[in-house]
Amino acid sequence: MKEDQEQTGGLSLKMWLRLVPYLGKMKKSLILSTALMVASIAVETAFPLFTSFAVNNFVMTESTDGLIPFALVFFIFIVFVGISVLIYARQLMVVEMKMGYMLRQDCFVHLQKLPLSFHNVTSVGYLIGRVMSDTDRISGMVSWGFSHFLANLVYLLFCVIFTFILSPTLALILVLIIPAAGIIAWVFQKKIIIVNRKVREVNSLITGAYNEGITGSKTSKTLVIEDLNRKEFEKLSNSMSHESVRGARLNATMLPLVASLGSIALSVVLYRGGHLVSQQVLGFGVLAAFITYAVMVIEPVVQMAGIMSEMMSAQVGIERVTGIINEPVTITDSPAVVEKYGDTFNPKMENWEELVGRVTFENVWFKYPDGEDYVLEDFSLEVPQGTTVAIVGETGAGKSTMVNLVCRFFEPTKGRVLIDGRDCRERSQLWLHSSLGYVLQDPHLFSGTIMDNIRYGKLDAHDDEVVEAARLVSADTVADKMPEGYATEVGEGGDRLSTGEKQLISFARAVLADPPIFVLDEATSSIDTETELLIQNAVSHMLEGRTSFIIAHRLSTIARADIILVVEDGKIVERGTHAELIMAGGHYSDLYKAMRLEEADK
Repeated sequence: MKEDQEQTGGLSLKMWLRLVPYLGKMKKSLILSTALMVASIAVETAFPLFTSFAVNNFVMTESTDGLIPFALVFFIFIVFVGISVLIYARQLMVVEMKMGYMLRQDCFVHLQKLPLSFHNVTSVGYLIGRVMSDTDRISGMVSWGFSHFLANLVYLLFCVIFTFILSPTLALILVLIIPAAGIIAWVFQKKIIIVNRKVREVNSLITGAYNEGITGSKTSKTLVIEDLNRKEFEKLSNSMSHESVRGARLNATMLPLVASLGSIALSVVLYRGGHLVSQQVLGFGVLAAFITYAVMVIEPVVQMAGIMSEMMSAQVGIERVTGIINEPVTITDSPAVVEKYGDTFNPKMENWEELVGRVTFENVWFKYPDGEDYVLEDFSLEVPQGTTVAIVGETGAGKSTMVNLVCRFFEPTKGRVLIDGRDCRERSQLWLHSSLGYVLQDPHLFSGTIMDNIRYGKLDAHDDEVVEAARLVSADTVADKMPEGYATEVGEGGDRLSTGEKQLISFARAVLADPPIFVLDEATSSIDTETELLIQNAVSHMLEGRTSFIIAHRLSTIARADIILVVEDGKIVERGTHAELIMAGGHYSDLYKAMRLEEADK
């Protein structure tokens, strides 16, 4: 998936309608907050009318008759506005938190369902940015942004209505000023939002530079490129400073222009209103109220222009987030399969048949979703239960293709993959994946202890079972040399351990699962020769009676395999036993000799 570019077009109602299903789940909070907001604004915008009444009835008449009831009513209205705003704000907080929660939850759950082909072409940074940053921006806009826009609009409407009630002549002056202020604010806000986008882009680059500077500090020192790193970082910082200052200048220009319109409106109101007062057409109280309204109507215009600009920016986030949520799941279980076996999050394990481990490729054709050429063509292979299949070939030859089909990370373009004589699509993905032991070339550990990470292979395993699994593959040597043993924290991604140590723990995790099918993806490539010898006998004993697919480059692993498949340019060019392929004198024979020379040099 390619990184999105910031949207520069206008607002799209269609895009915002994608959020309606989420808003429907919070309709009570939205209705209550909107009702309280309208009521409080109606009262708040009526305060200048109180001023007008006070001037006409108490100041001009120099009388205090009725002042106490007036003050009491005014106080009640103030308390009402305060309580309304409090409840209104609490409801909006609920909307913001729920919206963010629902979006992040849907993104995360959907990402678990998406196939390997999606994750292969989508960067982790892209997904984290969408799930965390964009969802926050959307939830903030839906709650506070929309609400503030509506509040400013209602505020402006009530101000205009009250001014027309007081004096249509003076009201027309304010009405003419509002569009001019809106145009200025809109033009400047569009420029400001572009600058802010550039600031965010540079800020992302600065964050990346920090990350590379910290994680790659050792490499930087060995290459003596600290000064180069400093200069590049300084360039980014200067760019961010330049754009930030540019944005500040635009703001500093816009605000005085808009404020000047307010001053012009106030001057005209005072001039025209003064004439009307002198002619006794207008009271002093009404003029005082108009002066207040002249100041009040400008700020909502500026606020709405700014919010609309932010809405355009948030709209990009909606496109990104809903794009993830709506990303098609290309590998799915049929409704009939889900009905019988359950799905990933609601498995019906009582209906799961025992998996024996017989795998059959039946006239399989396969090409990757983004590819044009077939990497498997009319491929058939019978793998009896307990058979070890070694897949060999040069780096990048396409050795993982067949393994991915067995694991149903991909599905055949044509043909079938049978597990125990049944098309694997006739049973749930979770059923199959729960019966696999997969050890990757680049092992991944989760934050937690060594014990926790091994136990992921079997979540209900006792400590003794975990220790025994570790002992079988010599992973106990990793725990034994740690101060806290199996309670040692491995760090984020296992970064406190060496690659070889992480590989041993991942091996123990697979052993603990005791699966009928093993997949070893060059699983011993990160283990030194001495350590490999320790686990070699244990592995051969462990694989006994189990079907296994091994992507390997170690001679000892290859030679012991029951079937060897030779892959070249994504296609299987040879198959047979070790002795048969050596006798054939083909590609495998050459590859085997090259590997012997490579291992002899070590």
